[in-house]
Amino acid sequence: EVQLQASGGGLVQAGGSLRLPCAASGFTVADYGLGWFRQAPGKGHEAVSCISLRDGNTATADSVKGRFTISSDNTKNTVYLEMNSLKPEDTAFYYCAADPSRCRLFLDPVVASGGMDYWGKGTQVTVSS
Repeated sequence: EVQLQASGGGLVQAGGSLRLPCAASGFTVADYGLGWFRQAPGKGHEAVSCISLRDGNTATADSVKGRFTISSDNTKNTVYLEMNSLKPEDTAFYYCAADPSRCRLFLDPVVASGGMDYWGKGTQVTVSS
């Protein structure tokens, strides 16, 4: 059974930090990139960041670059989204997804969220001002 277990969300004040783990199982994780999308109320999915566990290739959206960092623990098939200097506009539901392009197309607006093979259930992040 394919699983993408996302956790770590919560309520934090502006300027604070959160770390979101995503643990993958049930498929060959090395064949994929694992990344995070987010969806704010009334908006579409936004690609945030992705990392390939095979070669370490990463892709990060300009809107979070310098504040968010993605990393991986290959022994656990887990990726971590470290979110610092959080802003109220970062408030969204964050979803973990498996990218068959291993992050090469993760930020491509044409591919977007439709290019992902597997999705986790997500976790809510709320940043108060």
